[in-house]
Amino acid sequence: MASNPKEQAHAVPHINPWIIAIAVMLGTFMEVLDTTVVNVSLPHIAGSLSATIDEATWVITSYLVANAMILPITGWLANYFGRKRLLMMSVTGFTAASVLCGLAPTLSMLILFRVIQGAAGGALQPLSQAVLLESFPPEQRGKAMGFWGQGIVVAPIIGPVLGGWLTDTYSWRWVFYINIPFGIASIIMTSLFIFDPPYIKRTSSRIDYWGMGMLAVGIGALQVMLDKGQEQDWFSSHWISALLVIAAVFLVAFVIRELKTDHPVVSLRVFRDRTYSTGVLLMTLLGFVLYGSLVLLPIWLQTLLGYPAVQAGIAMAPRGIGSFIGMTVIGRVMHKFDPRKFLAIGLFIGAATLYQLSRLNLEAGYWDFFWPQFVQGISLAMLFVPLTTIAMSNIPREGMGNATSLFNLLRNLGGGIGIAGVSTLVARYSQKHINMLGANVTAFNPQTQALLHRLQAGLAARGTGGVLAQKRSYGALFGVIERQATLLSYIDLFQLLALIFLAMIPLVMIMKKPSHGTKPVAAH
Repeated sequence: MASNPKEQAHAVPHINPWIIAIAVMLGTFMEVLDTTVVNVSLPHIAGSLSATIDEATWVITSYLVANAMILPITGWLANYFGRKRLLMMSVTGFTAASVLCGLAPTLSMLILFRVIQGAAGGALQPLSQAVLLESFPPEQRGKAMGFWGQGIVVAPIIGPVLGGWLTDTYSWRWVFYINIPFGIASIIMTSLFIFDPPYIKRTSSRIDYWGMGMLAVGIGALQVMLDKGQEQDWFSSHWISALLVIAAVFLVAFVIRELKTDHPVVSLRVFRDRTYSTGVLLMTLLGFVLYGSLVLLPIWLQTLLGYPAVQAGIAMAPRGIGSFIGMTVIGRVMHKFDPRKFLAIGLFIGAATLYQLSRLNLEAGYWDFFWPQFVQGISLAMLFVPLTTIAMSNIPREGMGNATSLFNLLRNLGGGIGIAGVSTLVARYSQKHINMLGANVTAFNPQTQALLHRLQAGLAARGTGGVLAQKRSYGALFGVIERQATLLSYIDLFQLLALIFLAMIPLVMIMKKPSHGTKPVAAH
């Protein structure tokens, strides 16, 4: 028997939305942090557990695969179990798995616990986003998304710094133990301040097992392919080719089934909304550029300029600082202007900063990297906050969980494609530039001969002479060519990413301007 409105109002007490925001963001920040905090610890994990670096990378891959499998069905899980219960289960499972990861005695056990950790954390991003969008009235959703965006953007940037510091100062196991206080605080605040709104309810007792299975296999195969493709030389590997076929077949079958079944585990009909579907496309491309550039800069700093891992992480911090400041400001003023203008300006500024990075060389210092990244962080704030707010503006409250699940899934997949694409193109472009530069370095070139003579003279002064000095001088010359070729490949890629940002600007006009009413949504 349905309860009357008075009973519902009594069942859902009024809670300050900012307390709700802190409660859900504790768990989300912890989960997003774990996508990057482990990266710099891989050599230590491999050495400690008697494994190779390639074997240790499964610690990252297993987490991402499990995470991607859960993301799209979060809306359905919230309706089936209840949103508060799912949040409690997710944070508790994530925290417990973190403890087990820290205690893992072997690599296989660590990978198993990372799968559990990724599956438990997969629901946290879309759940926190849905709760925040529903807890704040429409005219204040910009502030809510600014707060949410700070965690989503800043956490991956500070992850490598924190991971490197914990590993160097204590042990790689503390990379996982650091989650315990965040997890406990999140569990306590969720139990006290989060409540299910009346429209969160199980709509059907039937479970679409076929849909869930197709989605899990398809997303899992796609994520493994993206993560391991460059390592296996892509489609020259039968294994990677098989993963592509499996992903394509199962995902196409999943889409067909979900459009035809009466009780879909993921409602794809939300893409009928032009603004939402355009917003998802923009967020996917944004994930591609953001995560792709996040891969390029640390490699540039460490391999070409000789920065240690922790200092390279610190050199990446300006983007996080700019994002933090920008999201605080944009969230407060966005409701006064058409948010599509912020999107267009943010894309243009983001493209300009990427182009500025493409103009750096091997003589670049810390401040040459600082200012483009800082401004880029501000531009990201002008993208994340308005884009999320506009995309979700026409979604009904009961469909918010499903919409945010797909939104976050495609952002993460865009990031995965960006990382895989950039890693591949660096290798391909470097080889191209080595061939081009090497064509001009010949025995008949006076500049080449002069450089080789100087190198051999320097080696002879250090006691190396004869044939050995000649071989080492050739090796040093090739090293110079290789560094310059790698730099040129980074320049090409930063310019490509800048063009992608510029190409996104016309898509902003497809989205409808959100209409903010004054009627607040129900608090949790």
